[in-house]
Amino acid sequence: MLDNVWLIPLFPLIGFLINGLFGKKIKNEAVIGGIGTLMIFLSFLVSCGILMQLVGMPPEQRVFEKVMFPWIHAGSFKADMAFLVDPLSAVMLMVVTGVGSLIHLYSIGYMHGEEGFYRFFAYLNLFCMSMLLLVLGANMLVMFIGWEGVGLCSYLLIGYYFEKKSAGDAAKKAFVMNRVGDFGFLLGLFVLFWWFGSNHNIWTINFVEIKAASHLLPYGGVVTLATLCFFVGATGKSAQIPLFTWLPDAMEGPTPVSALIHAATMVTAGVYMIARMSFVFIKAPETMMVVAVVGALTAIFAATIGTAQNDIKRVLAYSTVSQLGFMFLAMGVGAFGAGIFHLMTHAFFKACLFLGSGSVIHAMHHALHKGHLHDDAQDMRNMGGLRKALPITFITFLVSTIAIAGIPGFSGFFSKDEILWQAFANPYHGSLNILLWGIGCIAACFTAFYMFRLVFMTFFGECRINPKVKEYLHESPLVITIPLMVLGFLAFVGGFIGMPKLLGMLPNYFEHWLDPVFELANEYGKQYAHSGAHHSHALEFGLMAFSVVVALIGISIAYTMYMANKSLPEKFTSAFPGLYKVVYNKWYVDEIYDFLFVNPCKSFGNLLWKGFDVVIVDGVVNGTAKLVMAFSAGLKGLQSGYVHNYAMGMAIGVVTIIAVYVFR
Repeated sequence: MLDNVWLIPLFPLIGFLINGLFGKKIKNEAVIGGIGTLMIFLSFLVSCGILMQLVGMPPEQRVFEKVMFPWIHAGSFKADMAFLVDPLSAVMLMVVTGVGSLIHLYSIGYMHGEEGFYRFFAYLNLFCMSMLLLVLGANMLVMFIGWEGVGLCSYLLIGYYFEKKSAGDAAKKAFVMNRVGDFGFLLGLFVLFWWFGSNHNIWTINFVEIKAASHLLPYGGVVTLATLCFFVGATGKSAQIPLFTWLPDAMEGPTPVSALIHAATMVTAGVYMIARMSFVFIKAPETMMVVAVVGALTAIFAATIGTAQNDIKRVLAYSTVSQLGFMFLAMGVGAFGAGIFHLMTHAFFKACLFLGSGSVIHAMHHALHKGHLHDDAQDMRNMGGLRKALPITFITFLVSTIAIAGIPGFSGFFSKDEILWQAFANPYHGSLNILLWGIGCIAACFTAFYMFRLVFMTFFGECRINPKVKEYLHESPLVITIPLMVLGFLAFVGGFIGMPKLLGMLPNYFEHWLDPVFELANEYGKQYAHSGAHHSHALEFGLMAFSVVVALIGISIAYTMYMANKSLPEKFTSAFPGLYKVVYNKWYVDEIYDFLFVNPCKSFGNLLWKGFDVVIVDGVVNGTAKLVMAFSAGLKGLQSGYVHNYAMGMAIGVVTIIAVYVFR
């Protein structure tokens, strides 16, 4: 089965070609959607087979490289088109193809009747193919092809409604900000490649070969430079400070796009890249600190913004940014396994939340359309009491909300608690770890608050939709609710595979599974880790209980403000109008970026246009033309068309020649 790994990206590529080339002629939505869904599901089946084969192998043998064909061979440098299968890539394959299959199925119902239905499924398949290339790449060039591919596909999918200006602007914003990060990725690749080649004559960008030679890397120095460049690339793809503003705007795309790209796959590419190169990052303590600090700040910064948003998808968008911050926090404190564990559980509950919001929007839009009204179908202030009309959507949404809030027994509890514990206990950053843990706890409290605020405003209380259209509200079709139920189930049970050791109920299978991947990084980490006493299980239990209390506090505040005493939100905004305005306007980050970067670039562009292009370039061209015209105007009198003028000219010429000859 491992030899057939090439089939995994091939199937969605075939789906892209069929729907992209012939979808407009096929026209039948069931056939188009069926082709797109079948292709990614076939990739899922192959991924399952590969996972089972890896499980049956000894841990030390769970690394397989499949060379498809020679690609770039120059001297001692080789970069083949090759795929790498190990426990880490196997986890990502299951997430991308498994969650991707459910989102494709969901899209058949959600995108029904949309113009360009075939185009949407072609883009989805192309995106999955690119993401699978990124995950399977055995070297940095193959990874970079997938890296750029998902960036292109995000532009196409976010701007799917290209006739809508806001969608086009959001797509361009995502594309440009990702290019900034991609430049950092390339710089990191070049620095690492140059150092190995010039110092040890190892000209390679292959992950297995770099890992084998990683003992040659020094701590800090050039490794810090390379990893900081890679981290810039990760901040672009995974929407971390300062390159995070594109992701909330990306909600202009259809809801399945939000679930696939901005919850389960593309935005986790930066986290995956750091995990893949953990043995390099761990040798750069300064970079690790930057990763941890940026992750913690992103987690709490985005969480504060989420508390004041009213668009259901934007709340989830800022939630995604915040949860990605938790993953980066884990990576920065050396808890690579915990970060990947949260990546997986987040894919379950956040995909379910986004698809659930799409089910709500689908029902709202249908009802408003039937009633010939034009209210905002995504504004939570227009909702309320929807749990009765949308029971399946409500239950799955509630389960996923409980999971992201970190309530015991649900997947998010196990993964988020592991990150907070590792942030507190790992000795990599000394006393700073306690501060990082504190920031994470506060962000977790905000998470519980704004997510249950969303649930209470959407599904509880009185229905605030126009009374004329209440009768048109109904549950979404099975093609939409089946993916919700599967993801809701995974959001509930998905965390048990990574239960912490101290609970003693089950071994931490997930941690053991990833041990071969991160074993070397953990060994290197001990070289610079701050000394400290081993923490007791009692302390770990205490911090676990504290994180639960923090989540319950956030839920209690949300219940008090949006269920028990609904006048409190208005009183709070009246008491703190300045704070509310700043948070509601996303701390004016976009405006600051416009002032510092966008407007100066526009002004500089206008200067080059009006000052250089118009005055100098056009001036030289137009001036040359005017000079020729002026010279021509003086000579055109000689070309009068009269014979006697030409005869006179000939006579003057003859006289001039004779005079020159005589007087010379």
